[in-house]
Amino acid sequence: MPLDTSIENGAGQEGVGIATPRAKSPRRVLILVENLSVPFDRRVWSEARSLIKAGHTVSVICPKMVDRKTYEVRSGVRIYRFPLPLPETNSALGYFWEYPWAMLMTLLLALVVFVRDRFDVIHACNPPDLFFLVGWIFRPLGVRFVYDQHDLCPEAFTSRFGRQSGLLYRTLQLLESLTFRTADIVIATNESYRETAIRRGACDPDTVFVVRSAPDVREFRPERPDKALRGGQSHLVCYLGTMAPQDGGDYLIRSVRHVVHDRGRSDIRVVLIGGGDSIPDLRSLVTELDLDGVVHFTGRVPDDELRRWLSTADVCVAPDPVNPLNNLSTMNKILEYMAMAKPIVSFGLVETQRSAGEAALYARDNDCDDFGDRLIELLDDAPRRKRMGRIGRERLIEKLSWQQSAAVLVRAYDAISGERSVATPVHAVLR
Repeated sequence: MPLDTSIENGAGQEGVGIATPRAKSPRRVLILVENLSVPFDRRVWSEARSLIKAGHTVSVICPKMVDRKTYEVRSGVRIYRFPLPLPETNSALGYFWEYPWAMLMTLLLALVVFVRDRFDVIHACNPPDLFFLVGWIFRPLGVRFVYDQHDLCPEAFTSRFGRQSGLLYRTLQLLESLTFRTADIVIATNESYRETAIRRGACDPDTVFVVRSAPDVREFRPERPDKALRGGQSHLVCYLGTMAPQDGGDYLIRSVRHVVHDRGRSDIRVVLIGGGDSIPDLRSLVTELDLDGVVHFTGRVPDDELRRWLSTADVCVAPDPVNPLNNLSTMNKILEYMAMAKPIVSFGLVETQRSAGEAALYARDNDCDDFGDRLIELLDDAPRRKRMGRIGRERLIEKLSWQQSAAVLVRAYDAISGERSVATPVHAVLR
């Protein structure tokens, strides 16, 4: 059967034989997100549109990024944006500095939205684990609180700054605990996060739902390759995603050094797509390792341009190193590579292996040379690349697509019921 038969034939309202169910009790939802703008945050945008399709009313408060309006309505979603006052930074102090401003702006806009739309659910997407404060303020007005845990903030801090102690680390643990205690339901991105909510957050398993991040396979699908993007080389390797210290851009560049200088390959072009506060350091590393003619940065690109890059790529890479955060996290880029039917080279992270299965080739943990060798292995085997890409897309469509996740999301909202206290006292969490 052709790979995309179900999509081409329009099976089901969602294109893979699964229609978004209608909500039993339509709600007015306010989604809060701080670290990305919407619709650039693909997960939040997918959630918002799925809730709209299910019959809910949805507003979003998020940061304002370049070329985005302060307010607009897209696909029925009301989007309110606020400016962030400071640029991104690698320092631990800067990691927290923007949050008081963001929380203040979020609260002010939430008051505006409440007056206009009278929302009855706050859907809070971390990081940071501070939105429970907004939940506490609106709790006496009957507003429910949904915790959508995108990141494990204590593990993120450890992975980025190398510390698993100290005041900041303990504060992150406390804030996560308070957020869990405030939530009526918890939405986890994978089974590892669900286990964390149950074990560390003491959440009732019946209130924790796994809503995996995944692209819509109707929109995210292979196109005709654009040979011009290869830059005259035989092979194109693509990286997609944020480039912060924990994302492994430096591991990728050192792997490329091994491919080019140790293995003598001069037939590849490596393109890193996305933004992030590590890009200046990565550019410097590229120059230091004499890779300026090999490694290129595009910045953030529109979806149509992104699909051209990924459709043209021979191999896509996920160099996220093995660390406490990455090992338990599902990387969005893995699912997006699979949607585009691309073979993947990655380190052997637990959740990456659960998602990609045989669609990826796994290098030894944090071994840049072995990562480069696995990359060469795939570049030199076109039939294997095609087979792995097909496996990945089929696996995504059958088991991991957003259509499955949307159905779980709607069921999670149907489970919001009962009465809760205004807030859990801090001393109860510290015991």
